[in-house]
Amino acid sequence: MRLRHICTVATTLILLAGLASSAAARTKSHGGGAQAPESSGATGTTGTTGGTGATDPTEPLAALAPIVLGKHQSPDAVYSGPVFEVTPTGLVPYTAPSAGSTDATGTTVDGGATVSGGTTSASAMSASAVDNLTSGLLPDLEVPGSTAEEVKVDGLGLAAAPESAPPAVQEVIWNANRLIGLPYLWGGGHRRWISPGGYDCSGTVSFALHGGGLLNTPLDSGQFEHWGGRGQGEWMTILTNAGHAYLDVAGLRLDTSPAYDPSDLEGPRWRPLRPNNVGYFKRHPFGY
Repeated sequence: MRLRHICTVATTLILLAGLASSAAARTKSHGGGAQAPESSGATGTTGTTGGTGATDPTEPLAALAPIVLGKHQSPDAVYSGPVFEVTPTGLVPYTAPSAGSTDATGTTVDGGATVSGGTTSASAMSASAVDNLTSGLLPDLEVPGSTAEEVKVDGLGLAAAPESAPPAVQEVIWNANRLIGLPYLWGGGHRRWISPGGYDCSGTVSFALHGGGLLNTPLDSGQFEHWGGRGQGEWMTILTNAGHAYLDVAGLRLDTSPAYDPSDLEGPRWRPLRPNNVGYFKRHPFGY
């Protein structure tokens, strides 16, 4: 009788220990917040998975790239610091080609001739932009620090990636440069990646992310509401709602809308950050 009692007590203790261990394991696996499956990874290459990810609420905002203009910052600010070009032999100071010179293919370039107001004529800009998209021969520009800067190349405002940014972020910026100057076209960039006729808002964002290896399938603005992780990213933030989407990356805004942009030109362009992003969901690629 006593032996049976001892066995019963021992069995109960073993069961309780097993339950406690199981509960501890569950608590550890969740880590205090929902996490995306490991298969979705940090790349988000499917364009549809990873919607359960969340930004760490304790992450200091100082560690995140700005997504709004700071107080006393002007949207008309012009960068005047050093610009470098990434070449097979390393970084070299970038010098815009002069009029009548030839590029690596032997093609004569116009040296970025401008008209009054500092903008290239619409016909010249369109021809140059289509060539940039289809040839992919734009220089990969870089600037010191952690903030991207807009520089003029052949009359187009291209972005130079910050040297401290991860390679994927730099590739997003350089790939987006191929769209600058193209017109706005509803649905552009959704049926195929190369759309010489133009790009719409989400097609522009999709093309840029695709260049960094972060997206395999173009998404519309509504789909971006559930893509990647919630909140502001460290380097990139997608601002999106049912009707529009744009991308803030390393302190520059890639947008087809001229809102808050002194140029007042539509189509894919690098623009100053907005003073606010009211009405938009914030999403970011995992890891960035």
